[in-house]
Amino acid sequence: MIFRQFFERESCTFTYLIAERIGGEALLIDPVLSEVDQYLRALEELELKLVFAVDTHVHADHITGLGKLRDSSGCATIMGQQSRADCVSQKVRDGELLSVDGLQVEARYTPGHTDDSYSFLLKDRVFTGDTLLIRGTGRTDFQNGDARAQYDSLFNNLLTLPEATTVFPAHDYKGWTSSTIGEEIKHNPRLQVTNVEQYVEIMQGLNLPKPKLLHVAVPANLGCGMVPDLVERKAESFPMETSVQEAHERLDQYRLIDVREPSEFVGELGHIENASLVPLGTVENASADWNKKDVLLMICRSGRRSGRATKALREAGFEAATNLTGGMIAWNEAGYPVTVELEEEEHE
Repeated sequence: MIFRQFFERESCTFTYLIAERIGGEALLIDPVLSEVDQYLRALEELELKLVFAVDTHVHADHITGLGKLRDSSGCATIMGQQSRADCVSQKVRDGELLSVDGLQVEARYTPGHTDDSYSFLLKDRVFTGDTLLIRGTGRTDFQNGDARAQYDSLFNNLLTLPEATTVFPAHDYKGWTSSTIGEEIKHNPRLQVTNVEQYVEIMQGLNLPKPKLLHVAVPANLGCGMVPDLVERKAESFPMETSVQEAHERLDQYRLIDVREPSEFVGELGHIENASLVPLGTVENASADWNKKDVLLMICRSGRRSGRATKALREAGFEAATNLTGGMIAWNEAGYPVTVELEEEEHE
């Protein structure tokens, strides 16, 4: 069997190439867009025909290479049936087999990190995506993550595999390249729990920062990495205004910037969860550290101040900045959730 492990340094992503023989069919798991040329070169050198390119889930920290691989090689693109990525050629179900020459790769539904997370089992090895990492597990605090579902995916699915099964995750940040089910049972600190409540408590206490590319990667990956209108959209085509309804439906695709004053941010209108407070007068300086490809949703009380901020950002090169029409007033009127942190009155 041919097996290769590629590593993309910026997002610490592993990609796996699997084939039964030189000159045969091949499968790639979790390809990264920036590394596609490397994969294609390896395929050519090994005389392999790529038949499947698979993502274990919609990634939030890098842009997938599924679409480019499909266009370059004619391969089928694969994700789990729960995925919202309608661009894929085929959606697999729990227990379904992918055949690559004589190799049989079993899809296993392992939700928790996201609601569309799958692992893929091949003989003596399992590709766990972000569900099971080496000495860790994938965070569960966005993209419909669920710590209880992940506990079930771990303890009632992956950890029931033979202990000698090699674990190949989608990421590693400490220099590991693989592990085994037995090692993780014994040494993974997040698995040293006796019940689901303990596991949920661990996951709820992580308080991790959001991935840097979240607001670019998720919308791009819903289009198999081939969505230029969200990744490289030009100012004339990206809307200056976004309704509260559209913003609510696609909230995880935006970087939220609230330009009100601190007293308003914690006032009666509240603020949208995960919004960053950047008062209008500080936007110019703060934006010097922002990525100009981020999809920015600008927010204020009524949409006026954020409208001015959006215009200024557009002129500064932020082509994907858009204003929340009607601001927090419209958001509240629509009944969408807010975080309210009313200031306590001072008492002598």
